[in-house]
Amino acid sequence: MDNLSNIGTIKNILSRHGFTFSKSLGQNFLVNPSVCPRIAEMGNAKEGFGVIEIGTGIGVLTNELAKRADKVVAVEIDTRLMPVLEETLSEHDNIKVINDDVLKVDLKKLIADEFQGLDVAVCANLPYYITSPIIMSLLEQRLPVKSITVMVQKEAALLL
Repeated sequence: MDNLSNIGTIKNILSRHGFTFSKSLGQNFLVNPSVCPRIAEMGNAKEGFGVIEIGTGIGVLTNELAKRADKVVAVEIDTRLMPVLEETLSEHDNIKVINDDVLKVDLKKLIADEFQGLDVAVCANLPYYITSPIIMSLLEQRLPVKSITVMVQKEAALLL
């Protein structure tokens, strides 16, 4: 879906699905039309790569990753987003969405099961409240990944 950066389109989709933002999940969806392509490019989303995306939002970054990478596995904690993602990601056959908490997912097993023969990268737009735990978890697990590219809020970056 190419018009996911249009605020009217986003409001329409979220309204149709009865979705409201969750403060407890720190939801702040990335919709800037120039940012997601840059994150995808910087994050090694390209031929020969599989990408793990942490937190899909409505799928703006996910779409950009899927256009470039061979496979995308997106881990999204919010069950309420599953029907939204079915709509916004429907044109891609190289995306798998896992409805789970990334801090509870066995990422080494996920990589082994989903990305055989591919280099792997991680991309994410992280909510403020969970930035440090996710980054630390990714680094401590010593995952077989080529890169980790994350966008964080300025306040979180200043604390890291």
